[in-house]
Amino acid sequence: MGRGKIEIKRIENTTNRQVTFSKRRQGLLKKAHELAVLCDAQLGLVIFSHSGKLFEYCSPSSSMRQIIDRYQKATNIRIEEAGSQHQILCEISKLRNENDKLQAGMRQYMGEDLTALTAHDLDQLEEQLEYSVNKVRARKHQLLHQQLENLRRKEHLLEDQNSHLYHALVEQQAAMEHQHQQAAAAAEAEQKISEIPVLEFPHFYHDEASRTFLQLSPQLHPFRLQPTQPNLQDTSFGGHGLQL
Repeated sequence: MGRGKIEIKRIENTTNRQVTFSKRRQGLLKKAHELAVLCDAQLGLVIFSHSGKLFEYCSPSSSMRQIIDRYQKATNIRIEEAGSQHQILCEISKLRNENDKLQAGMRQYMGEDLTALTAHDLDQLEEQLEYSVNKVRARKHQLLHQQLENLRRKEHLLEDQNSHLYHALVEQQAAMEHQHQQAAAAAEAEQKISEIPVLEFPHFYHDEASRTFLQLSPQLHPFRLQPTQPNLQDTSFGGHGLQL
């Protein structure tokens, strides 16, 4: 019975990935040695593990330096460029490894890929999660306390505004009542004035010819005109004074 096909993709489990790397590395080095011996080929093999460990192999009749120089001459690549490219590749590999570790840690925080962790690793993960939960809970309580304080301040402001509006309404009602009292007093005074009897005025007769008014009063009291000047009392009037 033949072996089933293995899907070629990254192995998520760290332990399984390390075991597979060791097996495949040994097989690759064996194949490179067979190719160099059986075919008299010059080859160089460089392998960096997941943790950055270096593994290399070169054909028995040459060294790794000779193979690299021959490669540079064949591809017309200078040593500086090769060194720069090697540094870039190493940096890329380092960043990729860090990214893989971060993704694995995130999955573990989400409760995934926990099969490769030991009891000690699980204890540390549990402590870290509890610490994170306490930090989140403390921040939540802080925000709730701030919201409560804001609501209390708003309550005090609304109470002050309500009190101010109440006093303004009371003052307005008092002013309106005072105005009503003044209007009632004025109406009462007008009513009392209207109840006073009207005095009868004497009759006037209108003279159409002269268009003047002559007032004839039935109660005319007689009066006397007594001259006080000496010349009016002169004896030339025959001793008779002018009397009315």
